[in-house]
Amino acid sequence: MIPLTIQRIALLSILSVACTVTTAADRKGSRDHPMISRYAGSEILKYEQRAFDEYGLLVRAAKHYGGKAKNLDATQPLEGKVTRISYIAPPERTTLEVFRNYQQSLQQAGFEEIFLCKNVECGGRNFNHAVAPYDLFGENYDDQRFLAGKLQRGEGDIYVSLYTVRNTSSGGARRGRTFTQLDVIELKPMESNMVTIDANAMAREIDQTGRVALYGLYFDTAKATIKPESKPTLEEIAKLMQAQPELRVVVVGHTDNQGKLDYNMDLSQQRARAVVQALTQEHGIAAERLQDWGVGFLSPVASNRSEEGRAKNRRVELVEQ
Repeated sequence: MIPLTIQRIALLSILSVACTVTTAADRKGSRDHPMISRYAGSEILKYEQRAFDEYGLLVRAAKHYGGKAKNLDATQPLEGKVTRISYIAPPERTTLEVFRNYQQSLQQAGFEEIFLCKNVECGGRNFNHAVAPYDLFGENYDDQRFLAGKLQRGEGDIYVSLYTVRNTSSGGARRGRTFTQLDVIELKPMESNMVTIDANAMAREIDQTGRVALYGLYFDTAKATIKPESKPTLEEIAKLMQAQPELRVVVVGHTDNQGKLDYNMDLSQQRARAVVQALTQEHGIAAERLQDWGVGFLSPVASNRSEEGRAKNRRVELVEQ
């Protein structure tokens, strides 16, 4: 086999220094994903990267084709940074050889295999249409292999969709060649501080429900240190308190379920206390109007089984006293 390499787990958190490979035959502006190199000698035919988007990861055989809207029963919905790369392998390289190289490298890096299939057991033509760009891969499904994988990380899980197929539908120099569709989905919350909930909106929510959930307060990982980008939200909380002098609130910290309960209870309490201190020390809100409390992961608003859900659960709430 021609070796293919993947950066070790120790390097996954420093993607900016990982090297990528390009060749003169690659599509202009394309490049390998920083964590996963190409099968040696392959060329990039198509490349797409989106900073934050949804993605339907195929985790079962496809029963229908024609786009993700018709394959919801076979997909796991994901959100995050999406990179899609289409490769063509060197001549005379089989789908099995290319696939096994990727599979072994992913296993060595700690990826868990969620779904494996080949040929008709994937769903045949339906799968081919659902998993890869039709303009390159369409109507090639007699020799296809697929792997969906997951790597758990504290800063956001990574999913991989790996598809190899032999080109039997077109002629010329590409006939009989192995194509690879490599999709990498890096789960992470979008830049939610682009829109900040203002004091008026906070007041309306408290009037209606007695509480308001805030996602514009950011902390260093596993710490209670408030990040500078939290400033706009803190300013709006201060405006709310200044506009309603009689209002008293409990600042409640919430976490996801990563880690033990005692740890998360303590962390959520510390974060709530940090918000109270910022409001009293930096914005002049009277301390007797604020109380800090932490509930860890005991009051989720979404499932903690996905990064999307965990991101929704990591929040600070203002609860009217």
